Amino acid sequence: MKNIPKAAWAAVLIWMAAIFFLSHQPGSESGELSSAITEKIIAAAEQISPALGDSVEKLHTIVRKSAHFAAYLLLGILALNALRKSGAAGFRSYAFAFCIAAGYALTDEFHQLFIPGRSGEMRDVGIDSAGAAAGLLLFWLFRRWFFPKRDSRSIN
Repeated sequence: MKNIPKAAWAAVLIWMAAIFFLSHQPGSESGELSSAITEKIIAAAEQISPALGDSVEKLHTIVRKSAHFAAYLLLGILALNALRKSGAAGFRSYAFAFCIAAGYALTDEFHQLFIPGRSGEMRDVGIDSAGAAAGLLLFWLFRRWFFPKRDSRSIN
């Protein structure tokens, strides 16, 4: 059982490393990746209705920001899981998990200031933090629905 917290924290660190790797890509490489995803969405939309292709081409920004949101949604869940496996409980575990994810988002945007073709944006920190908060909310809802406690006043 002592290895469970280590494995949970390893998952957090691996995910942080993945975020770092993606953030360390120059702007041109990062843009190509999100453009490729956007093109697949456009192609699928045009199969449904050719008229959708024109409006869907504006998806590039949405795809990029959704990736930010999703990456930090998962980071929030992983951080909370690691904290709980390490013995943290209650509201403090959620607050600390949020601080870990939001703090990492802030340092990630600072890191991007030094990458060619990239910029650090407070708007992205907000999107990342919203993703982390959504992940924590999903975790809480999952626990409430599937593992109800007798005392409904608890935030555990």
